[in-house]
Amino acid sequence: MAQPDDMLDDEDYPAYTMGRAAEIIGCSPDFLRRLGEAKLIDPLRSGGGHRRYSRYQLRLAARAREMCDHGTDMASAVRIIILEDQLEEALRLNQARQAHQAHQVHQAH
Repeated sequence: MAQPDDMLDDEDYPAYTMGRAAEIIGCSPDFLRRLGEAKLIDPLRSGGGHRRYSRYQLRLAARAREMCDHGTDMASAVRIIILEDQLEEALRLNQARQAHQAHQVHQAH
């Protein structure tokens, strides 16, 4: 089982209640619910059914709020954020693959 300090450093640990998450982001709880309905974030549910958000989910929600505040509709903001995250992950994987290949070439010589 993870230690409390490990959980605090875990970007995916669902540490924030809906009210606290909305306060941090500067949005309404309804905005967070709608982001869930739009499939941008999927908060963990506590035993009592309450939504719990991670720091990673808060960052996604903050990006969506900023885009919506600048006139982007929610569906478009969600799609853009998902595509940006997919691109970032693909670039990270590509970089790791290139580093692995370079290491293999170096070992072969």
